Amino acid sequence: MDVELVGHALSTLPEDDDHPYRTGPWQPQTSEWRADDLTVIGELPADLDGVYLRNTENPVHPAIAGKYHPFDGDGMVHVVGFRDGKAFYRNRFIRTDGFVAEQETKEPLWAGLAEPPSKSLRDGWGARGRLKDSSSTDVVVHAGVALSSFYQCGDIYRLDPLTLDTLGKSPWTPSQWGVSAHPKSDEHTGELLFFNYGKEAPYLHYGVVDADNHLGHYVDVPLPGPRLPHDMAYTENYAILNDCPLFWDPSLLEKGVHAARFHPEMPLRIGVIPRRGTTEQVRWFEAEATYVLHWVNAYEEGDEIVLDGFFQDDPEPQDRGDGSYYQRMFRFLALDRMQSRLHRWRLNLVTGAVREERLRDRVTEFGMINGSYGGRRNRYAYAATGVPSWFLFNGLVKHDLETGTDEHYAFGEGVYGSETAMAPRVGSTGEDDGYLVTLTTDMNENRSECLVFDARRVGDGPIARVRLPERISSGTHATWAAGSSIPGWRTADTMGHALRMES
Repeated sequence: MDVELVGHALSTLPEDDDHPYRTGPWQPQTSEWRADDLTVIGELPADLDGVYLRNTENPVHPAIAGKYHPFDGDGMVHVVGFRDGKAFYRNRFIRTDGFVAEQETKEPLWAGLAEPPSKSLRDGWGARGRLKDSSSTDVVVHAGVALSSFYQCGDIYRLDPLTLDTLGKSPWTPSQWGVSAHPKSDEHTGELLFFNYGKEAPYLHYGVVDADNHLGHYVDVPLPGPRLPHDMAYTENYAILNDCPLFWDPSLLEKGVHAARFHPEMPLRIGVIPRRGTTEQVRWFEAEATYVLHWVNAYEEGDEIVLDGFFQDDPEPQDRGDGSYYQRMFRFLALDRMQSRLHRWRLNLVTGAVREERLRDRVTEFGMINGSYGGRRNRYAYAATGVPSWFLFNGLVKHDLETGTDEHYAFGEGVYGSETAMAPRVGSTGEDDGYLVTLTTDMNENRSECLVFDARRVGDGPIARVRLPERISSGTHATWAAGSSIPGWRTADTMGHALRMES
């Protein structure tokens, strides 16, 4: 392994820190690495060609008022690249305006999610307002560039997908509203579909960025009031948005308090709009009350849109008085407390009827698919299982949506994974003809690895384990990009040293 320390961030976190989402498997990193020719246990297949990228909340300062939330950390992206049976690794902080400002002042400047916005020392960003835009939630690849985003809306930051150098902000980002996490990159059209939301009417917008990275479409999607959508879906002809009955309590919002409440008497509303449609063309479908954190996929079937996602049986878990203070405080992050299960909605475009069915009894979330099946009928979904009462992944599941069967792999006690991306092999001929890739944090061995599975035999365990130079913090959202989609991939002078991209 050829390793070089290339950067280091100033941290003011206490040495005797006891916050469970800043210690243990969530212990943040301050170092940035370049590591080539990584050590591999097993054998990397030669037809695994591309990059796995994962975003992470990685704090370097305590909360400004002492109430740190797990989503307050600065964005750090990790990349593991595969080419010719070898692998490289990079990790970099995203040089957001907020990160740079706090590195300069050597102190926190913005209140976190669990703190009053009035505590912020500077104006900020986000749907809530006066929040630091850490760009720490999601990462996708569009037009050959990695894009990071924040779940309460902010700027889209552009990253070189090989070196992870921050390339600035996307020029098309709506200046007032920003962009929510989970924009969708359509591999078939080259378009990027996105939404944003806020506390001012119309409360929601939807947009499309062309394959040449220009904003080609942007429309209002009026809602009854401020909402908290987190994800979207799309089909070949439609974009799918939502109005979930979990949102900031209006009476508390008038007092400046941003407390989310579930309203079970209200339906889940699913909005369908033609991909280049107008405000007047948005059509709403009503379904059983729930909150959907993440959708899996959607596609058209006859007169219906088939939409898969994770239905929460308990979107607002009550404090049962058991567990530690932090377990109770962050109970709404634990999959077992939210009771999230794979679910299907069928939206009839002719009659307006909605049919629903639960697809699985097993609690899972953070579903991913083969990206080339986005917006098309898919058979397989890959999801995470969670550690009871904690925001940690302890295994992965391959859901077969045709047969109703599952294949499960458990990482083992004290080992925690990340969102699992599906990497089609070069020349693949089927939906699961490829590999699953994820990062793990192993508290037993004090190390991190990138695991590679044969997507057709998940239960057999990883076919290769790639050692990383440092144990990394646990994290969530990830994506896969084939090497053929990245400029400079084959003309790089060495593994991971890409030529400067122009876009």
